[in-house]
Amino acid sequence: MSQSQSRAAAIVILVLLVAFMALFLGPTGKLLPIEKGALQLFSPVQYALARSVESLDSLRGVIKGPVRLQEENEELHRQIRALRTQVEMLREAQIENEVLREQLGFAEAHPSYQVLPAEVIGRDPSNLVRSLIVDRGSDDGVMSDMPVITDRGLVGRVVEVHRTSSTILLLTDAASSVNGLVQRTRATGIVQGRMGRNPVMRFIPQGTPVEVGDVILTSGLGGNFPKRIVIGYVTSVTGEDIDLFQEADIRPAVDCNALEMVLLLLSFSPTESGSTNGMP
Repeated sequence: MSQSQSRAAAIVILVLLVAFMALFLGPTGKLLPIEKGALQLFSPVQYALARSVESLDSLRGVIKGPVRLQEENEELHRQIRALRTQVEMLREAQIENEVLREQLGFAEAHPSYQVLPAEVIGRDPSNLVRSLIVDRGSDDGVMSDMPVITDRGLVGRVVEVHRTSSTILLLTDAASSVNGLVQRTRATGIVQGRMGRNPVMRFIPQGTPVEVGDVILTSGLGGNFPKRIVIGYVTSVTGEDIDLFQEADIRPAVDCNALEMVLLLLSFSPTESGSTNGMP
């Protein structure tokens, strides 16, 4: 028999002997001294192993701590972004409700106007034509040349109609012209748009007082627009005494670049009195 086989046989005999002793001598209590000695012998090792396991658990917690904090931080940022989005949506809804209330108040104050609210859905991408596209068309009763206003004043008129949309030529476009009236002196003229500049009121009779800040209203002449809708406000006046007429630069009452909602006048009374007076 080889040396390795002899060592294996000895280990087997020793294990069998220990098992025999535990089986037959364990119930008699004769092995207690041996068990106590073994416990005393191996207790430091057991303690060291237990501390090692605790240290590993603590180290694992230290390693996982920053990861957990990062995950919690990301979750808090996600909640903040969601809340911020909700706040912005509520703010936008509030602004839209305020605009609708203003338009509704204007319609109620002018019962002879049959108005149709419309939302701006497009703008001319070039500066050659100053126009807007709204979400109302022939299906809603819209027709060409209908006036377009807001509660602040005149916007323009409808120039093109489709089933579900319409194009509005703005007051500021070079092809636009409206019969105007100086509120303070009742002098009349024609307000015309200009490319790249504010409109101008032409053909104001020479000698008629026109001053900066004067309110310009629609005169109603020609029947294309109702009377006394605010067009804008005089910012400067030009004209020599030898000229037959004066001209006045006009700042529009409505900022067409910021429009989101407008009112289409489906029908109106030509003698209806209109918007607020005075410089805003």
